[in-house]
Amino acid sequence: MTGILRLLTARRGAGRLHWTDWATYAYLGLAVLLMFGPVLWLVLSSFKTPAALLEFPPSFLPMTQKEVRVEGYPQPLPLFSVTMEDGSTRELAQVRRVGLIAQMVDPKAPGTTVRVAADKRQPVREMAFAVSNYTEPLAKYDFLRFLENSLFVTLIATAITLVINSMAAYALSIYEFKGKTLAMLAVIGTLMIPITIVLVPVYLVVTEMGLVNSLWAVILPGAATPTGVFLLRQYMLTIPRDLIEAARMDKASEWRIYARIVMPLSAPALAVLTIFSIMWRWNDFLWPLAVLTKSEVQTLQIGLNAFQGELQTQWHYLLAMTVVTLTPVAIVFAFLQRFIATGIANTGMK
Repeated sequence: MTGILRLLTARRGAGRLHWTDWATYAYLGLAVLLMFGPVLWLVLSSFKTPAALLEFPPSFLPMTQKEVRVEGYPQPLPLFSVTMEDGSTRELAQVRRVGLIAQMVDPKAPGTTVRVAADKRQPVREMAFAVSNYTEPLAKYDFLRFLENSLFVTLIATAITLVINSMAAYALSIYEFKGKTLAMLAVIGTLMIPITIVLVPVYLVVTEMGLVNSLWAVILPGAATPTGVFLLRQYMLTIPRDLIEAARMDKASEWRIYARIVMPLSAPALAVLTIFSIMWRWNDFLWPLAVLTKSEVQTLQIGLNAFQGELQTQWHYLLAMTVVTLTPVAIVFAFLQRFIATGIANTGMK
């Protein structure tokens, strides 16, 4: 918070704001708007009703037409601001509309029906948050189970990825052996292989192992990632070799050096890989769609696809559940973002 306040109060000179200060603040404001504007629009739209989402021109805030209960009518009636023939304005509730004529009543005196031209009325709008967009999918579509499956896949897969990738990076950065360069080139070369090329072979392997419709079919195939090995290896190269040799002279085992020295010193790179792994696993759609066909083992991303049909898309549910899927990743990024700059800067990645 102190850094943000210092940034907002920084000036080129000691006096009033220079034109470069205004330009800098305008540039930063535009950048913030471009980055967080769509996210804010998504969150606010997730509280809109289906009718409000289809309005044109669209509204930024979740607005809906106000309804009132009128004596003698079982259902709430929509409220309109009506321009009368004498030029005055009244708020009337619409009973029904036939063609270009609407039958309206005064909510305070519903005994008399007034016929009003449709173009003489404007809907009375109010801000309303459709919380049911969140509660109904969690109850009707078993979204809590999808959430549990995604959490299990993400946490377990991230833990396995950190262990396997760190071990491979430790061997490629600390040890000297024949074929080390060739092994590193092979790891980097796999980055150029699209997932669609290996999709069928990996699916056949998973099928032979009997893991189809199991969450382990999503976890195990991507346990070792070339990006993670490269990132950690580049960071571990910055660890002084004298420190490793001193530990060996003190009769420390390789496992002890790996766990007690290398891993703590590689914390920034591990944090970066943790964020990447969580994003990969949490947002993965193609591979879980191929190996998970039963609804009880499906993840959130496949669950979101249930709101999209051939003839209709339930946008209010889709937007609300999209916010739910974004929340865990945003929380993880908020806690680990301070390691990103340090980790990437010391790995040589651009």
